[in-house]
Amino acid sequence: SSLLLMSGVVVIVGLCRRLARRRLRSRPHLFAFLVEMFSTFQICACTNELSLLGNVEPKPHTALTLTYGFTVLHGLTLAGSTCNPCGTLQPMWGGGTPLRVGGLKIAAQFVAAVLARVFMHFIWSLEMAEPHFGALSRGCSSPMQTTEVQAFCIELLFSVVFQLAVLRAESVNPKYRVHLVALLITMLVYAGGNLTGAIFNPALAFSLHADCFYDKFLSYSLVYWIAPSLGKFLILYVF
Repeated sequence: SSLLLMSGVVVIVGLCRRLARRRLRSRPHLFAFLVEMFSTFQICACTNELSLLGNVEPKPHTALTLTYGFTVLHGLTLAGSTCNPCGTLQPMWGGGTPLRVGGLKIAAQFVAAVLARVFMHFIWSLEMAEPHFGALSRGCSSPMQTTEVQAFCIELLFSVVFQLAVLRAESVNPKYRVHLVALLITMLVYAGGNLTGAIFNPALAFSLHADCFYDKFLSYSLVYWIAPSLGKFLILYVF
């Protein structure tokens, strides 16, 4: 049921992106906003569902396999979208994207994060699959299983590694690049998933753990918003 749900989200988002591409080419700002929103919604919704499958046996092989598979699927179906505020900062910093368009994309990403969370909570309330039972009663299922300083350093390091790898992979054939990026994300999740969740995406972090942001806004904003953004700026400044 979870796989069917995530596959349905991918199909619906694909149809919405195609419809927007056909109807809104003459309105570039609205087109950019909606395409980025649809794409980020797909990643946030699927990752919310994947977060419930972390304890499926055999552990952690099932969760890591699904992470790799759906990361490849996102890469193949969401070409042209960043779905990550940190990734949107790069063309803005280099002048390739106007400030207004970049701001619209970041706004779209956080709007999608909220919409994905609301949508998935509605789906979980229907309890159509076993992992959904009791999912709404968990509240802040904190991904931070270490000190704030260590969590900050881990998310910063992972952001630097990921963003640098993406920059270096730009010269790789796209059909191989998708698998390289998916493999890297899976390795990072395996390495740090039990400590911070290995998210390094501010919008995704908010979609997954909004309750934790409400409870401990300063701590979680430092670890899951400031750290990956700082990692991106380090990459842009140094390299």
